[in-house]
Formats: sequence, C-alpha cells, structure tokens
Amino acid sequence: MTPVKNRRSLQKKLLSWYRRNRRDLPWRRTGDPYRIMVSEIMLQQTQVATVIPYYLRFIKTFPTPSSLARSPLQNVLKLWEGLGYYTRARNLHRAAQAIHEQWNDQVPSTVEGLSSLPGIGRYTAGAVASIAFDVKAPVLDGNVRRVFCRIFAIRKDPRQAAVQDRLWGLAADLLPDRNVGDFNQALMELGAAVCLPRTPFCSLCPVRKSCRAYQLGLQDRLPLRIERRTVPHNKIAVALIQNGRGLLMGPRPEGGLLAGLWSFPEMDGSKATTHRRIEQEIEKRFGLEPNLLRPLEPVTHTFSHKRITYHPYLFNCVSASKRLPEPWRWIPAAKIADYPLPNATRKIFDQIAVDVQLAKRATPLPLAAERATVYRKRPK
Repeated sequence: MTPVKNRRSLQKKLLSWYRRNRRDLPWRRTGDPYRIMVSEIMLQQTQVATVIPYYLRFIKTFPTPSSLARSPLQNVLKLWEGLGYYTRARNLHRAAQAIHEQWNDQVPSTVEGLSSLPGIGRYTAGAVASIAFDVKAPVLDGNVRRVFCRIFAIRKDPRQAAVQDRLWGLAADLLPDRNVGDFNQALMELGAAVCLPRTPFCSLCPVRKSCRAYQLGLQDRLPLRIERRTVPHNKIAVALIQNGRGLLMGPRPEGGLLAGLWSFPEMDGSKATTHRRIEQEIEKRFGLEPNLLRPLEPVTHTFSHKRITYHPYLFNCVSASKRLPEPWRWIPAAKIADYPLPNATRKIFDQIAVDVQLAKRATPLPLAAERATVYRKRPK
C-alpha cells in the first residue's frame, strides 16, 4: 500500500484537536483496561448517551473482572436489561471468566491475547490494546470508516472485502509511534462529532485541507450509500397465563433470539391466530386449561435484522396442579421485575400490572438502545 501523504501533519492536527475538544466520558477518566473493555463492548451498535448510565451501574456492581466472573449470568442480563444486543452481555460475562481463570484477573495487554477472549473481535481488541496499553494497533469502526472514505475519497462500497482491507491498511499506516490510544479516539471522535453521516461540519474539521472528498465537493456523497434491504416483519402470539401462584414464564433457549432472558409463552402468529388456537397450544405444551380474560394491545419491536409484532392475550388458569415442563415456572407477579426481561415482554407485562395490581413497576433503565439511531457504531 502507498504510504499516506502528510502523515505527520494529520497526526499532529488530529491529536491537537482531540485534546481540545474531546468529550468528558466516564471511561476516559480511567486507565483500567477492564473498564475500558466494558465501555467498548457496550458502545457496539449503541449511542454514547444511552451507554453512560448503564456503564456507571455496571462498573459499580461489577468493579473487577473477578466480580463479574463470579456473578450468575441472570444478574448480568438483568443489569443489561434494555441496552439490547444481549449477546454482548453473555460474551462479556464469558470474557470475564476467562480473564479470571486464565489470565489471573489481568486483562490481556496484546491484540492477540484480547482476541482470544469470547466476543472480542478485531476492532475491540485494537481499541482496548491501544487505549489501555498504548499498543500500536489500528481501529476501524463506523465513524473511522466514514472519516477515511472522505479523507481519501474512496468511492467504492466500504463493505466490500477489498475496500475493508484497504481501510484497515490506512488505519495502520496512519498510527503514530506514541499516544496511539488518543489518536484512535481522535479519529472516532471526529466521526462522532464533526464528520457526521449526512451533514458533516467541514468548517470545524481540523484536517479538511487534507480531505480529498472536501476538495472535490463529495463529502455529502461519501461513503457510498447502499440501499438497505427490506426488514422482515414477523407476528408472534404471546400467552400471559395467570393463576394464584403468579404468571407462567421461562428463560429463552440458549442460541436463540434474546437467549437467557425471561418471557411468557410464545407461538407463531403469522397465520390467523384466535384465542381458541392459543388455548389448544397451551394445553398441548403445558397440560393447562386456560380461560381467556381479554386480548391486550399489540407491541411492535424492531431488532437489527427484523421487526416483530407481539399479540398478547391474558388468560386465567384455575386448575394448574400438573407439574410444568422444565424450565417453565409460576413467577409471583411481585417478583417478575427481578428477572431479566426483553423490552417487549416488559411492555406487555406493564399493560396488566396496574389493572390487576400485580406489582409495583420497577424503575426502568433507558430503553432507547435497541431502536436508537446509531451514534457511535462499534464493530466487535
């Protein structure tokens, strides 16, 4: 690859700009590699403003890798509730266990060591290594990719493998010998605050004189925008079955959507769904004889790859003496808020919590993460 022109000038201008303009964020006030790792994982696909309260609560509860490693996964998922992309929480829990058991509670200081941890990909390994240990490791998240596509006027789809390789090469070639963490954060900060997706503030950019897109008047057209594919829209029927002991709930299966979180029984709602059909399914799966009380308001939730509209129905079940199949349980209504719940499940439960005075609503955490516009996009 041809070396980047004006490399030292770009480094100097970016570092100088960053030190004057960087945001005061909690994870920038520490050199603790564990806390930096937690922040980087939380920031994947999620807004900075949304992450801050979650990060502060998480670090207060789990201040060290060992404290996180020893905690039951259900407690970790509960603290993560509402932040979305729950695979991150499960992988972070597994990574903490690996750090505790294999690395003597010390976060690995190399890209190779970090990459060996569950859920740590090329970007996160480079970010943690450079920010926490000043290792000369490049990063390439959504913001940096956009900055490079404009500075170097790259007019090809940035998702193509060859373009990705070129961008990683540019990221590596631009790195200074010292202050690598600050330099990588400067690139990310530039993309987050100045080099915005649709309305870049070129007049505030410290490197606009070196930006080929700005010189060519292409800053509003790069990176090349690819039309999004149509997101499938599924329908799910949800059965809220109550008796004197509580509501029927169970953890979602491992490897599936929202694995480990607790939900009410669900079934395919793509076909014409009637309460009779749902009652038959409940009897077949649980050996229960439910009576419909009323349908509830549908709840629609958008995931990264699909939308789901949940159609909930409230049932009463008088005769419930049969033993439930594992892992289903009757959960007292007052205890439901203690379990990690998907956003849609919590919204469905909230519809009946007040009406039947089942329980006091738990103080919610911010729920914008899964549906928010990405502010700082983090790959793994």
